[in-house]
Amino acid sequence: MTALQDTTHHTSRWRQLAWILLAAVLLNFLLSFSNVWPTALVWPALRLAPEFVALWVVLLCLVWAGGRVGPGMLALLSSLFLLLTIGHYTDVTVRALLGRPFNVYWDGYQLPTFLGVVSQALTGWQIAGFFVALGVGLWLLFRLIRICTRILAEQAAPRAVRSPLMLFSTLVAVVLVVVGLAGGGPAGSVIVRPVTPLYAHQAGLLLNAFVPSRRAKVLPPSPSLASDLQVLDGAEVKLLFLESYGATTYDRPEIAAPIDAARARLVEAAKAQGRQVLTGFVRAATFGGASDLSHLSLLSGIDLSDPLRHDVLLESDRPTLLDTFGQAGYRTIGLYPAMSWDWPEKAFYGFEHYLDAPDLGYRGPAFGLWWLPDQFTMARIDQIHPPDPDGRPRFLFYPTISSHIPFRPTPPYQPDWSRVTSDHPFDDATAAAALADGLGWNDLASAYVRSIAYTFEWLAGYQALPQRRESVVILLGDHQPSSSVSGPGASWDVPVHVVTSNPLIADRLREYGFSDQVNRRRPALGHVSELTRVLLSVFDGATVPVGRPDAWSALGDMPGDAG
Repeated sequence: MTALQDTTHHTSRWRQLAWILLAAVLLNFLLSFSNVWPTALVWPALRLAPEFVALWVVLLCLVWAGGRVGPGMLALLSSLFLLLTIGHYTDVTVRALLGRPFNVYWDGYQLPTFLGVVSQALTGWQIAGFFVALGVGLWLLFRLIRICTRILAEQAAPRAVRSPLMLFSTLVAVVLVVVGLAGGGPAGSVIVRPVTPLYAHQAGLLLNAFVPSRRAKVLPPSPSLASDLQVLDGAEVKLLFLESYGATTYDRPEIAAPIDAARARLVEAAKAQGRQVLTGFVRAATFGGASDLSHLSLLSGIDLSDPLRHDVLLESDRPTLLDTFGQAGYRTIGLYPAMSWDWPEKAFYGFEHYLDAPDLGYRGPAFGLWWLPDQFTMARIDQIHPPDPDGRPRFLFYPTISSHIPFRPTPPYQPDWSRVTSDHPFDDATAAAALADGLGWNDLASAYVRSIAYTFEWLAGYQALPQRRESVVILLGDHQPSSSVSGPGASWDVPVHVVTSNPLIADRLREYGFSDQVNRRRPALGHVSELTRVLLSVFDGATVPVGRPDAWSALGDMPGDAG
């Protein structure tokens, strides 16, 4: 061999090794990357992916057994690896953006509705362009995976089966993965969470959802929802789930400062009318979305953190708070400004009166994806189903919507409540200034602050209005805002405020751990589903609340408990 040939041989050999190394690094990257919080972008993580090690071992076995890996097997392995890559991206991205694990059953059900709402702001060609780009991107990703897998199969594996050093290195990688998955100390820090168990878990969720024998075992027994409601003394109850109102408004200083001031104004407005504001915290049934889980957890008294429980409950005839209040003579009203389409699930709730967005007849400018200002909705329900001082009191269930992600544009507050339901609810300049914020997904934290501040501004304004009938107002967060606002590792805690002029209700709430300090962060008292029993106990004339610190757990011993 001449010197030129020897140089060419070595150059070719090093080039081949470089391609092998690049292929291995790329394949490992596709199953080990992490998110650039709080975005959908990814960043390399210097850790070993178990499924990449598994792919390498499979290639070694195929080459050792047959000498080569055929095109059919390459296509199969590449397709499986693509599915793993999609699963890994979904897993880390949902955790980064929503702060919770992916649930194929619930998220798959909710995604079409959410995309339908978001697509209202897009043109047809933008939607088509998105799906074309998605298809092309997946095809290119598959091609990249196939090329890298072929390099390992045709160039790396044949070398490895003849190299004791490479076989030993493979053994070390396998041991690291096995020990790491078993929780073995330092080894666990050098491997990433495997993707295969994610698919196994999602398959289990689907089996629970669609196999009748497994589905029937999902729902636990209902608690007793008995209460004579005598302590209310005929007062109305207005239960408002405040969209995306979470403990983040206490935990993050840059968010807490402006919201503390807004909450303080609510307290001032309530005190001016002789009312008190009691505050506590509970754990929501969800995080960053899926508000229905918290809504129905409170109404039913059942922990619906598992979305399948929610759906099984909808098929049952289990009792809810609506039944308790309805049997006591209350008019039960469901006020859903977020709904502009048919909602068959409302049949389970059994509202005496149900109103969605079209029923409310809003005639002002549209603000954001859900267009109705919360202030308008509250004013409008008092017109459509006004309080009757001498008749049946109302039980109002109202999930708000103006503070829904992307939290903009925030409607302006209208101090003249008689005008907010008119054809021209806002001055042109005021409306234009609010709408100038546009519908965007950048800088969500500042938009979130504005939307929550608006919520407390109109709530304070509502407290100042003359009331034809006294009411107990319960303000409860449905869930924390998305992780892009709440931050990584945020709790599932949400605040609950009770506004009342009834001193007995206030005293009983204090017995259950509520505080008069609206801006003081405290540990969660329990799950939102436990709040159901607390409220019924507080409102019950025959119940003597149990003092802290074990008041919530003592509810299990209440008379009439159905277990």
